[in-house]
Amino acid sequence: MPTIDAGGLKVHYRFDGPEDAPLVTFSHSLAAHLEMWRGQVEALARNYRLLRYDVRGHGGTDAPDGPYYTLEQLSTDIAALLDALRIERTHFVGLSMGGMIGQLLALREPERLASLVLADTLAVYRPEARTKWQERIDAASGLDGMEPLVEPTLTRWFTAPFKAGRPDVLDEVAAMIRATPPRGFIGCCRALMGLDLIERLPEIRLPVLVMVGREDPTTPVAGAEAIAAAIPGARLIVIEDAAHISNLEQPATFNRALLSFLDEVA
Repeated sequence: MPTIDAGGLKVHYRFDGPEDAPLVTFSHSLAAHLEMWRGQVEALARNYRLLRYDVRGHGGTDAPDGPYYTLEQLSTDIAALLDALRIERTHFVGLSMGGMIGQLLALREPERLASLVLADTLAVYRPEARTKWQERIDAASGLDGMEPLVEPTLTRWFTAPFKAGRPDVLDEVAAMIRATPPRGFIGCCRALMGLDLIERLPEIRLPVLVMVGREDPTTPVAGAEAIAAAIPGARLIVIEDAAHISNLEQPATFNRALLSFLDEVA
């Protein structure tokens, strides 16, 4: 799959769907890569042009040296990618970290976005969350790399019945986690741990859909409710029988809601 220079960062990306269709850009979670959206490609590619990309430090995108990335940097990366691909405007779908990137992009460069879908994400981390972030950073800093994070992450990301019933999906996701460069994971952890956008969300004047898994322990329903309440006109959908990676755990429900929203606003 191709890469392109986006503001000095080599970014891995992929297009699917007809070139003349409305464009939808997908941004993945921490410790994942663009293949986490494969189920959405299958559902949307007939009627939409889809752009998936690997966030800085993930997948096939560069993982620059240095322990610190910033959320502003991650937002600038996607803006630079759109520039490099000569894209003026897009619908944007972000899950978890991708949703945080999408919020900041909507605040910094709203003219780039036709709509915004925020899935299983937050707009602020409380100070007490820094301890959990540091634990993850410490785990990824050891000799075993990402391996100590695999099982705890899968436990947070999926409900117990799904873990028991879909070992094929779990194996694929575990491989994504293991493949994440530790320095990229650590850099993005440091970028996200200071997240604090909640007071600025009323500035967003785009069509916005917020989705969250009912059993998401990482970015819980209360966080999604806060985002939906803060953004004028935002809609909220709670996906039953799903935890953090709701697009993989309940793809039919996720895709149905996403398509309905896009068909309306596009």
